[in-house]
Amino acid sequence: MDPTRQVIVALDCDTREAAQAVVDRLGDACHFYKVGLELLTAVGPQFVRDLVAQGTEVFLDLKLFEIPNSVAGAVRAAGALGVSMVTVHGMGGTGILAAAVEAARDHPGLRVLALTVVTSMTDSDLADIGVSGSAEGQVLRLARLAGEAGCHGVIASPREVAPLRALLGADALIVTPGVTMPGESAAEHARPATPRAAITDGASHVVVGRSVTRARDPLSALRRVHADMSLRRAF
Repeated sequence: MDPTRQVIVALDCDTREAAQAVVDRLGDACHFYKVGLELLTAVGPQFVRDLVAQGTEVFLDLKLFEIPNSVAGAVRAAGALGVSMVTVHGMGGTGILAAAVEAARDHPGLRVLALTVVTSMTDSDLADIGVSGSAEGQVLRLARLAGEAGCHGVIASPREVAPLRALLGADALIVTPGVTMPGESAAEHARPATPRAAITDGASHVVVGRSVTRARDPLSALRRVHADMSLRRAF
């Protein structure tokens, strides 16, 4: 894998202009963007098509959690946009996960990832909704379901990467939001780690957001992420 393609920049923006400005500033230094619910709702799917047409990969973070038929339809729609990754909520269980995987078969370049436990949640948050045990235990439980359903990988915090890699094997995708640069605030992430730690433990991709997109110089900020991961490439 080209290591520069392991960094996914989250376009957590509420206008097309703001998102496109980030893309323009980063240029060839970024090959992969995440589009989440905020941006998709604000500007619609055409922006996703345009990103794909520009030659970048798109991770469409929908966190689908619906009846299997509705999830399948949404996955097919994501595939028609040309995105590379789409997320389905692991808490939906085997039926929803399997429906997403089956729907993705018509789009060979589309990978279905199961969201395990969002990075803002703690053990006590899980207890509030009736889930006993630790966040790591729940992550591994849902990852096992995802693997059995045929998902291409999972979304989890960098803290769970090492046990996930041991559980899922060498080929699975493990995408980690919640990475923070040394010295940065973890903000809303309850289970953070640095990009280097995530990759060292076996993450296939790391997701960075505001630390790059809201930096005075987004390109320099992205280069710092690459440096933390010990990447060596001139742009």
